[in-house]
Amino acid sequence: MSVINEKNIKLFSEKCAQIFEQVQRDVVGQHGVVEGTIIGMIAGGNVLLEGIPGVGKTRLVRTLGRVFSLPFSRIQFTPDLMPADVTGTNIIVKDEKTGNSKFEFQKGPIFSNIILADEINRATPKTQSALLEAMQEHRVTVMGVSRKLDEPFFVLATQNPIEQDGTYPLPEAQMDRFMFKLIVTFPTMEELKAIVNMTQITMDETADAVCNGEELLEMRKVANAIPVADEVLEYAMKLAVATHPDTEGTSQAAVKYIRNGASPRAGQALISAGKVKALINGRYNVSYGDINELAFPIFRHRIKLNFEAIADRITADDVIHMLLKEKGIDYKANVTLERAASARDGKAKAFDSGYSEDESSKKAKKKGLFGRKNKEEATEEAPQVEQAPSVDSEENQ
Repeated sequence: MSVINEKNIKLFSEKCAQIFEQVQRDVVGQHGVVEGTIIGMIAGGNVLLEGIPGVGKTRLVRTLGRVFSLPFSRIQFTPDLMPADVTGTNIIVKDEKTGNSKFEFQKGPIFSNIILADEINRATPKTQSALLEAMQEHRVTVMGVSRKLDEPFFVLATQNPIEQDGTYPLPEAQMDRFMFKLIVTFPTMEELKAIVNMTQITMDETADAVCNGEELLEMRKVANAIPVADEVLEYAMKLAVATHPDTEGTSQAAVKYIRNGASPRAGQALISAGKVKALINGRYNVSYGDINELAFPIFRHRIKLNFEAIADRITADDVIHMLLKEKGIDYKANVTLERAASARDGKAKAFDSGYSEDESSKKAKKKGLFGRKNKEEATEEAPQVEQAPSVDSEENQ
C-alpha cells in the first residue's frame, strides 16, 4: 500500500469499513466519536473524550485494542498518582550471579500501544506532565535515560465535565497535544434499549481483529502521501489564523470572543485528519467540507474564550460556528464530525435555522452573568396587577 492508486485507496476504504463494522458490534451509537477516534489513530494523534460516566468511553478503547490487535493499558488517574506510577522507575534488584545489588528499570503502564488515561483531570499537574513527552515525542525519559515507545502509540484520555471538586484542569500545553476533543453524549432512547439488550447477553467485547499494528502504520503512510490542493491547504491555514484576535486575517468572532487562538498544531491536525477522512470516504483529495467538519473537534479545546464570551454564555462551538460562517467555504451548519455539545443543549436546531451572532447576543443579553434577568427586562416583563381597593376606602363609602 506504499503507492497511491485507486486500488490502494479502495483497500484503505474497505479496511476502514471493516474496522467500523467490528467496533459497532460492541459500541452502540456514538458514530461521530467512533469515527473521530479511528481518524485520530490512523493520523497518529491523541484524542480527549469528554462525557458523563457510563457512556462507553472505556469500552470503546478496549474494543479498539481488540480490533487493531494491540496491547491496551488503563491508567486510573487519582490525586495521589505519581509520575513514576505512569512512566515506571528504577528499582533495586539483586544480581543472581554476583549477589550484588543493582538498579533495574521497571516499565510503567505507559509502555503499551493504546493508553486509556481515565479521568485525566483528577491527577495533579505534576503527574499530568509525565504524559507530555510520551504524547508528543513517543518516548519516556527516566533518570536521564530516554526510552522509545513502541509504535503505533495512541493516548485516549477521558474527563468528566460534571464534577469539579478534586480536579485539576489540563494545562494549555497538554490540551494542545490532543488532536481531537470529542464530546460523548448520552444515548438516545433506541440506543439505550440496544445497550441494555446487548449487555444482558454478555458484558465482554465480541469484536474480532481485522487490522494489526503494521497495517495501521502502513495506512498512516498512505494517508500522509495523499496530496492536498493549494487552495484547500490555504483555506485550512486561513481558518487557523482566523482564531487569533490580533492577526491580520482575524475574524469578528475572534475579536469579540477569543482571548487566545489555536496553535500551529491545529493547522497540522486539519490537514493530517482531512487526508484520513477523505480516504475513509473513498476519495484521494481533501475537500472544504472535510476541513469544516474537522474544525469543531480540532479547535474547541485549543481556543481560549474571553470574559465577554463567558458572560454572554457563548461556547467554543458557537464561536467556531460563527468563524465558519464568516470565513468558511461550502459550510453547512448542520454537518459536523460529531454534533455533540450543539445537539445536547438544543442549539443544533438553531444552527439549521440560520443561527447568527446577532441572535445569540440578543438571547444572551436577556439574562445576566448568573442567569438572572436584567432589571430592565424584569420590569418590562412584569405583569401589571390592578391594586385592590383597601378596606378603609370601602367603609368610608
